[in-house]
Amino acid sequence: MKETIYVFSHGELKRQANTLYFEGEKGRKYIPVENTAALMIFGEVTINKKLLEFLSQNEILLHFFNYYGYYVGTYYPREHYNSGYMILKQAEHYIDDSKRLGLARKFIEGASTNILRVLKYYNARDSELGSSIAEIETLQAKIPMQNGIAELMAIEGNIRDRYYSAFNAIIKDERFYFDRRTKRPPRSKLNSLISFGNSLLYVAVLGEIYKTHLDPRIGFLHATNFRRFSLNLDVAECFKPIIVDRAIFYLLNKQMLKETHFMTELEKVYLNEKGRAVFVREFEEKLKSTIKHDKLKRNVSYRRLIRMELYKLEKHLMGEAEYKPFVARW
Repeated sequence: MKETIYVFSHGELKRQANTLYFEGEKGRKYIPVENTAALMIFGEVTINKKLLEFLSQNEILLHFFNYYGYYVGTYYPREHYNSGYMILKQAEHYIDDSKRLGLARKFIEGASTNILRVLKYYNARDSELGSSIAEIETLQAKIPMQNGIAELMAIEGNIRDRYYSAFNAIIKDERFYFDRRTKRPPRSKLNSLISFGNSLLYVAVLGEIYKTHLDPRIGFLHATNFRRFSLNLDVAECFKPIIVDRAIFYLLNKQMLKETHFMTELEKVYLNEKGRAVFVREFEEKLKSTIKHDKLKRNVSYRRLIRMELYKLEKHLMGEAEYKPFVARW
């Protein structure tokens, strides 16, 4: 499977004949085009039209992040799997309130079930999470009763709030104490990790959507409006607990992330370059890690599972099989 290349340094990204290379303070580093799916640009990097043409020819996505490490936008080459039929099916399921609501429910059901899987995993490992599990199970039971997207989002918000409040029992480190969720901007170290990890996952899902017939601009749980993309936000909901959150728990419980990996500016907290590099390594390890797939009877990586989730969504839209969200079995 092709890899994602992360660029944290400042420099120039160039094409040389049929190859790519990055030139920065540490010299020139060649990038294997045939093995690259996307480039994640965190540093100040110079590019030109010649490079963009080459990236398009090789179907390589270019994702940009700002100084603080948060997603800015994507150079999304012309869709090579463009399907007018699939776009019409997505629009049909968005415009039809009952069809849209049905899919939105599935995304939240999948997310809440995987949240419970994570909590039960750590509850079995000497974390006092029984009350959190019970409260979330009560909230989850209300999902089928909700008759509108706003009501569903409210239930999802309540589930997330209860879930995040359980983080302190899992992490057990006062330096990374969780008070409340703050996003724009994050105001604590733990909030900055959640936001950064979610941002990476949104981009990873976007990259997988590019390899399908789906249009990333038409989502169902998250409104399709003037935002760049929304379908990747929908699909990421199911995978946040088992990829992003477990990466955070691992890094903090193993003390791989320290206070020196963060920077604070006007009460806003962000990972610095070294901190991002540590997080990215573990995030990519999570995407590459495999589980035994019940139907395929073989090991499948989490990145591949994201693609398979999109294929299931395509089949649902075409009326071939009802979409069922991925649920972790560990």
